[in-house]
Amino acid sequence: MPQSDSDKFTGAVPELYERYLVPMIFAPYAADLARRAAALQPARVLEMAAGTGALTRELARLLPPQASIVATDLNPPMLERARTVGTSRPVDWQVANAMQLPFDDGSFDLVVCQFGVMFFPDKPAAFAEARRVLAPGGTLLFNVWDRIEDNHFTAIVCEALASMFPDDPPQFMTRTPHGYHRQAEIAGHLRQGGFLAAPAMETLPETSTAESARIAAVALCQGTPLRPDLESRGPDALQRATDLCEQALAQAFGTGAIEARMQAHVVAVVA
Repeated sequence: MPQSDSDKFTGAVPELYERYLVPMIFAPYAADLARRAAALQPARVLEMAAGTGALTRELARLLPPQASIVATDLNPPMLERARTVGTSRPVDWQVANAMQLPFDDGSFDLVVCQFGVMFFPDKPAAFAEARRVLAPGGTLLFNVWDRIEDNHFTAIVCEALASMFPDDPPQFMTRTPHGYHRQAEIAGHLRQGGFLAAPAMETLPETSTAESARIAAVALCQGTPLRPDLESRGPDALQRATDLCEQALAQAFGTGAIEARMQAHVVAVVA
């Protein structure tokens, strides 16, 4: 994965990401992952790739007050947005690289990550770092998107963009968010990272919702690293692409509020 994919959550992206993408696709999975985390009754929690804090807020709400939460992300603008939105109780926010975590061995009972693993350039190395900072018997818990074909808003947007740029279609969505869905590959990387136990994997369908096709188009074209890719294609390319994707989404799902299938894998493995 080009390192630039994880470096493009800057500029207007964090605000649009939080305003539109979180309720559209991230909130249901954040609630699910936080419930799973709470069931493990951890005392010390590390969140990697916290983004704008969708999962962090759910963890703060569901975990008992005595459980400590350290939320990290590589991108300061995303973490600053998370701080601004805030949580229901104190959280230790830190800028950190998942492949070089600044924590001692065995510091946490749970390492959790929502839709961030796909962005790690060296996944076995990131898993090894998670394994290192986990106490014996601790758990790594994360989710990743399934195939783009099972995530219908994004699939329609990618089809529309491919029609707009047939000679060089944007590849970010298929390459990165939806590029790490093969369960055997995930299990292999976990073994390489030092997790000897077999991971538990569950495929979890959900429903993505948006107030309108316009909101969904703005969320995906302007609130993700698709934005700098589209902006680089001409002074009006971002607006034209957003308009085209709005039309494609409205044609597929209707006007007014829209909804569609989305799907992810949830993975848990014990250190």
